[in-house]
Amino acid sequence: MLPGGELKGSTMFAPGKKRRINLVAIVMNVFVPWLAFCVMYAMVSFSFHYQHPSWTWLLVVVGYIGVAILAVVTWRTKLRDRDPTWYGYAVLALFFAVTFSFIFGDMNFWYNMQPFYDIENLNTYPNVDPSVDRGQQRMDAGRAYFTQGAKVDVSKSMGFKNLDIYCVAPIVKTGVKPDTYDFWAVGTNCCSGNSPDFRCGQYANPRARSGLRLMRDDQRPFFRLAVQQAEAAFRITAAHPLFFYWMQDPVAEMNSYRDEGFKYYLLGIFTFFSLNLFGVLCVVIGSSKY
Repeated sequence: MLPGGELKGSTMFAPGKKRRINLVAIVMNVFVPWLAFCVMYAMVSFSFHYQHPSWTWLLVVVGYIGVAILAVVTWRTKLRDRDPTWYGYAVLALFFAVTFSFIFGDMNFWYNMQPFYDIENLNTYPNVDPSVDRGQQRMDAGRAYFTQGAKVDVSKSMGFKNLDIYCVAPIVKTGVKPDTYDFWAVGTNCCSGNSPDFRCGQYANPRARSGLRLMRDDQRPFFRLAVQQAEAAFRITAAHPLFFYWMQDPVAEMNSYRDEGFKYYLLGIFTFFSLNLFGVLCVVIGSSKY
């Protein structure tokens, strides 16, 4: 016992052998893991990941190193016969913060933010005439606005099945047969694959005359195989096919990727805060019984 009644060996996380509520440790365990999750989740989800992918993974490694250092501190605290409860909880909470921020941040980036950044960095082409323009001329197109009379030719649609059905249909100009079919509307699981029944995107919208570029590298080879099947079945040529989602307003669709990314970020940080707060309360209740 030290002068003033303070227990010898008490620390911010370990209040000594006598159990008592340690408000500093509680507050730190509520907010520090949550702040770590918020920062790492943002780094993995948004533009930092896009611009500095290597630094992003280094950040994750640094996070796990920090967890390992805190685990060593917890072990040494226990060896000194001090209460390691809050140290131990901090190790678990920070481990889950790093792990979940990496897993869900990468999913958020892959499905929402990377397509947004990719399309944003590509060109926008107005008045694209599918009967005249060639795919080689529009290789950097992110958004394409086609000329009056452009439509999806459902009669020449085709599907390639590999677990999912990868559906394609050429974008043509009414009444004009192009030399090469280089612009294709695409979608997954929106056709039968063995008959011309393309039902992808806004194919039935008479005001749809625009395309948002397909950015999924893992899907592109399967759409290319579907185009090759269409070439053989309908005796057409697609020299340099470009793939688009057929729609009326590509800007709104592109912005929806960004909005979804922010929505899942906010959902993630509030969910982690709630779960972490619940964990801290469990520790407080459990400790007060002894």
